[in-house]
Amino acid sequence: MARAPTSPFLQLDLFGARPKSAGPCAAISPQPGPRDLPDEVLIAAIPEATLADAPALAQEAGRRRLAAAAPALAALCNRFVGYGAEARVPEQAAALEALGALGGPEASRAVLQAIAKRVVQGPTLAVAASVAAQLGVVFPADVALALLRHPDPAVRAPACACVRAGLEVVATLIAMMDDPDAEAAAAAACALGRMQRTEPLRRLKRLLRERPSRRVVEALAGIADDEAVVLLARAARARPDLTPLVLAALDEIETPRSASVAAALRKAEGRSE
Repeated sequence: MARAPTSPFLQLDLFGARPKSAGPCAAISPQPGPRDLPDEVLIAAIPEATLADAPALAQEAGRRRLAAAAPALAALCNRFVGYGAEARVPEQAAALEALGALGGPEASRAVLQAIAKRVVQGPTLAVAASVAAQLGVVFPADVALALLRHPDPAVRAPACACVRAGLEVVATLIAMMDDPDAEAAAAAACALGRMQRTEPLRRLKRLLRERPSRRVVEALAGIADDEAVVLLARAARARPDLTPLVLAALDEIETPRSASVAAALRKAEGRSE
């Protein structure tokens, strides 16, 4: 079995205790709850929130899609820099998940900075990588390579969605197709397919047969051969929810076979309506 690589993102947890939470005077009382707070009060409470309050405050900011809360959520993450090498930091995780719910450029920048500046580490880094993939963050090459080589597959796998093509990145992704973790291997194959690299074609066709999904269909669109076209049609019949995506992929492939298959799928759709 392949040996997991080491990562510069692993740090020694040099501090003996978590940073002190805000005292009782700064705590949010049960009444009013986060849902009752005006936007500006909610945002102001986030950076120094206690463990008891932080998840609910962050979740409410995400629910309201408060773009203005991104700096406050980033500040909440920054309070715990240097912690969490061995255990998930709940306040950081709540802030990251709220940033994922917010979306937009400010939230994306905040998540990228939390990763690039090593504000988050250990199990919380996996949360950050997942949120980055959700937001469509693109990592600089050095950050991308560090995450692709991280010993935790829960970091490696989502990082594959956040990379751009480059010699070293492509070489690392090709090697990752043999990753001992099935999810990381599949994510690497999908990333290469989106780059229109042909190396993952066989792997992607197998994934389409065994585990059809949106990301596999999208990854195949730029590199599909005739066999893949047939498999795409089968996936659409087995998974009707994938049909619009399959049709878009077939239109992108632009071969006589793909055009014929797309026409047949559209005809079948018309009969079923």
